[in-house]
Amino acid sequence: MEASSLNIKIHNHARSNSLPSKPHPIILQCDEYLAILGGGGASSDSTTTSSASLLTQKLSILLDLHNCVQNLVQLPLTQEALVHQRREKWVDELLEGSLMLLDACTTTKDALLHTKECSRELQSIIRRRRQGQVELTIEVKKFLTSRKVVRKSIFKALENLKGHNANKCNPSMINKEYQTVNLLKEIQVTSFAIFESLLNFISGSTQSKRGGWLLVSKLMNKKRMLSNTEDNNEFAKVDDALQFFAFNMGNIDDLQNKLLRLGSCIQDLEEGLESLFRRLIKIRVALLNIFNH
Repeated sequence: MEASSLNIKIHNHARSNSLPSKPHPIILQCDEYLAILGGGGASSDSTTTSSASLLTQKLSILLDLHNCVQNLVQLPLTQEALVHQRREKWVDELLEGSLMLLDACTTTKDALLHTKECSRELQSIIRRRRQGQVELTIEVKKFLTSRKVVRKSIFKALENLKGHNANKCNPSMINKEYQTVNLLKEIQVTSFAIFESLLNFISGSTQSKRGGWLLVSKLMNKKRMLSNTEDNNEFAKVDDALQFFAFNMGNIDDLQNKLLRLGSCIQDLEEGLESLFRRLIKIRVALLNIFNH
């Protein structure tokens, strides 16, 4: 009986080592951050009503989440699981997703940088006040043209994100031995959703703007449009102020104030994106090192 009892204890001990009864604390941290961000099903339907401060907070939480991911991929158990599954299609999708996250982050950073540079140039011209109204209007129209370029790049990136998410795996189809990969992919899906929100916010897009700038037929409704602009989207407000000024010789002080608020918004977003970009690079390098050794 004693031998039998001892065998049962040894068997249970061995099973507990191979199948931990509780998830690793890092995994629990990842789950907590995912819950805060809304999980893999995070929606971007409310992107036009998202404020810059809310997006900045999400970026901060997303950075914390990817800090956990970096720690997660350094765990021996994680590396062993990933190496064991290196020939599975989920792993290929994971690597592809890590590259797409870097691409999305780069596009977002570039859109911010391009808009910031144009905004600073226009503010400098406004402060000097050496040019006449006509010359200033020409500069405003140049800014509008640059924003078209930014939006074109953003919409292309958004299409790529939608294509990737359309092919994401169904978690219910993944066996328990793929739980680590599934967690990493869920984190990627959540990250894509946040980048989608950011890109939509930076584009300042509305239904009318996706089809092109409003021209003569809409000029009489500019004041109504400005009053209905999403109150918490600094990019949309500047876009509308630029259009109003370009076609109606609008208030220069109002435009300058909106540009100043936009600059503050861009700075907050840029700081979070730069830190996140560096973290995403480290995670991708870590994954590549795991699969190449």
